[in-house]
Amino acid sequence: MKKLIIKYMAIGLILFTAFACEDFLTETNPNMMSTDSFWKTLDDTEMGLNAVYNSFKNGSVMRTSDEYNRSDMTWPGWGRPNTTNSYYLQTFTNASDGPNSKWDALYKGIFRANQVIEALTALEGTGVDEERWTEQMGQAKFFRGLFYFYLHSSFNNGSVLIYDFVPQDEADFYQTVRPADEVRAFFTADLEYAHQNLPGKWEARDLGRVTAGSAAAVLGKSYLYAEEYAKAAEYFKDVIENPDYGYALADHIGDNFTTQNELNSESILEIVYSLNYKAEESVWAEENTSSTLNFTVSPVGGWRSIYPSCWLIMAYKNDAMDVNDPRNYVTDQDGNSRLRTYNLRTSYSIALVDDVDMQYYGVITAEGANFNNKETAYWRKHSNWDICENEKDISQATPRSGVNYRVIRLADVYLMYAEALIQGGAGGDVEEALKFVNRVRHRSALQLLGMDGTGEFPGADHDDVTYDAQSLMHHLMYVERPLELSAEGHAIRTIDMRRWGITHQRFQELSQLHYHTEHYPFVDSKGENRTRWGSILIEGEKDANDLVDYVQAAQNYNEAAHAYWPIPNSETTTNPEIN
Repeated sequence: MKKLIIKYMAIGLILFTAFACEDFLTETNPNMMSTDSFWKTLDDTEMGLNAVYNSFKNGSVMRTSDEYNRSDMTWPGWGRPNTTNSYYLQTFTNASDGPNSKWDALYKGIFRANQVIEALTALEGTGVDEERWTEQMGQAKFFRGLFYFYLHSSFNNGSVLIYDFVPQDEADFYQTVRPADEVRAFFTADLEYAHQNLPGKWEARDLGRVTAGSAAAVLGKSYLYAEEYAKAAEYFKDVIENPDYGYALADHIGDNFTTQNELNSESILEIVYSLNYKAEESVWAEENTSSTLNFTVSPVGGWRSIYPSCWLIMAYKNDAMDVNDPRNYVTDQDGNSRLRTYNLRTSYSIALVDDVDMQYYGVITAEGANFNNKETAYWRKHSNWDICENEKDISQATPRSGVNYRVIRLADVYLMYAEALIQGGAGGDVEEALKFVNRVRHRSALQLLGMDGTGEFPGADHDDVTYDAQSLMHHLMYVERPLELSAEGHAIRTIDMRRWGITHQRFQELSQLHYHTEHYPFVDSKGENRTRWGSILIEGEKDANDLVDYVQAAQNYNEAAHAYWPIPNSETTTNPEIN
């Protein structure tokens, strides 16, 4: 990390001469801008803040593929039934690229945030615009707090290094690991400052900047992770009800997954990507204006590096629709009305070969991708299936995408609030929790939970089940959160499983389930009869070719070694303060 922080002491195209080894090197290079001539105005600190936002775009901050391969949500790419993916197999170590890259990306963001915080502190009381100063400080502290929250919830049981200053010499980089409680107190203070000082909304030209609502959502999540349910509920209620934020579920679930309707009313924290980039900019740069997740998930021009796991596919297929909701009815080619093949949330989250109601890259889903080698579903999320015929159409030369990455959205907050209500007292407030779960389900025209004729949507179809705290929590854990939030956010499923204490048990249970496949015949756009072989997933045993997930994970998972990322060897081998 020390080497990488030194490497990235440059912000954008501005180079700083921080320190020198020889006397003749202490003279200022007239072709460079030094710290003596920079950080003098709020325009300078704004440029530094832009660099902090760019750090957030670094794909290693989220490390989506690796984080979700550690959970029960994915199969790691083509080649069933064999894989060497160390995250899926639970064989990763402190030398693995995942923890090393994530650690470096987060501390680089912290370094940049600290530069802005120090510069703003020096400018305080010098006659600068106080409102602008406060907004910049709120954003810088938000990101420092967010990056530390990610470190705390990802590495070494929460015990990591704390930098609240900009290192000036080599010795400054050698910090000791701080206790998890101290790290939590540190990032909580930063996020509280952001919550109290950031605006609830920005003007249209500044959409995508972090807000007081963003800080409230992260604080609520941090308290939920700490099992302080009353405090978590307090922040979630602020997010839900505060008119200064104005959050509301997007009308259509699909508005949260593609370039369509980005930064919508449901967006609380979102990484903004764009295809407007400089030709010389490397797609493999550690922070980039565009994303490569489209190539990670897509089988059409992409690498199809992660698929939905078998249990998740079946859960999507079996999630019941509200038969009373007209959104679930389509008109067939003969003019007859019928129920959709799959519900809206399923259809917009994953691509299934027999989903005849959805196109996929400009044609019917079965024609849009090969669905071979027992590849029975792909994620639509993060891909450009709705606007092109092939991901390479987006950028012929390099794998790029302008799909924003949704980190926290209101549906996530609704479900976390429901959990906090369930867990928050003797028996929990099940009725109120059920209301927020059903709001999420109703948005996608899904069958609602509870007795018919009850709740906010009495005319909707309900499952006619009476829920208590235990059964509703079970639904949240194994249906609602994984299906609503699959492959989104910051390691949501991995952390959820860990904090619920179900990771090893989950791998063991799933390793006992068998699945097989059946062929799917269809007529393509040219009127030709075709078949996708082994493309429909069926639960149950059939023969020696059955699909079985997580066998090795069940054997290899060790909570002490795998629940958190270890401190990476890039740090342990260079920092003498770490034992």
